[in-house]
Amino acid sequence: MQHFYTLKIGNWKKWGLLVVGALFTAFFLWIEVESSYSVFSPKEEATALSKGSEDDPNIALTFNISWGNEKVEPILEKLKKHDVQATFFLNGEWAERHPDIVKEIDEEGHEIGMMGYHYKSYVKLDPNEVRKDLNQAKSTFDKLGFPDIELVRTPNGHINQEVLEIVSQQGYQAIQWNINPKDWKNPGTQTIIDEVMKTTSNGDIILLHASDSVKQTPKALDTILPGLNNKGFEYVSISELISRADSQSKEVE
Repeated sequence: MQHFYTLKIGNWKKWGLLVVGALFTAFFLWIEVESSYSVFSPKEEATALSKGSEDDPNIALTFNISWGNEKVEPILEKLKKHDVQATFFLNGEWAERHPDIVKEIDEEGHEIGMMGYHYKSYVKLDPNEVRKDLNQAKSTFDKLGFPDIELVRTPNGHINQEVLEIVSQQGYQAIQWNINPKDWKNPGTQTIIDEVMKTTSNGDIILLHASDSVKQTPKALDTILPGLNNKGFEYVSISELISRADSQSKEVE
């Protein structure tokens, strides 16, 4: 009898262990499923565009302007000479002081985006200050006759997820870049040319400057503008770069 009860208890232990094991397995599987749902949340985070479609030879040439008025004209002349459309990101405070240049940029067929008003790093400002700066910039461009600006490049390119969310909530698309020869440092005309010519590929957004800090950019454009064209690239505005990428995405779907 004693032996019988020992076997009985052993069987119960085995079944108990199996049940406990099954429960733990089910529990961890449940956690894994729940974790998957939280990771692949349907809520999309705001993003900054730094490149268009790699399937098209479209590229976007962009210029930042935050101060000075001596280098804009030579750069506009180079763009006109080579029939190139660009996108200019203008600091609101600068635009307010140079309305005639803003008008000329627009009349030459270039696209205009905002770069804040006071040109202060958004990551160093609290959310309300970022919103205030964006609103002040919008008010400035509204008065200048550009109420439909949708593109924003943050001052100094400084950005984080909180800033991205604010920019998106205000109804703008944040724009960054992926080709940066750091022309504002004046590293040498040939250095600027080499960096752009050797690294540019389909869909790229090139960052250059038209503030008075640049001394070598206008001359570098003499080689860059026709050079990229000869390599088969087509210059488009940022809006067109986005539009073509969206169109391709819908075709794939």
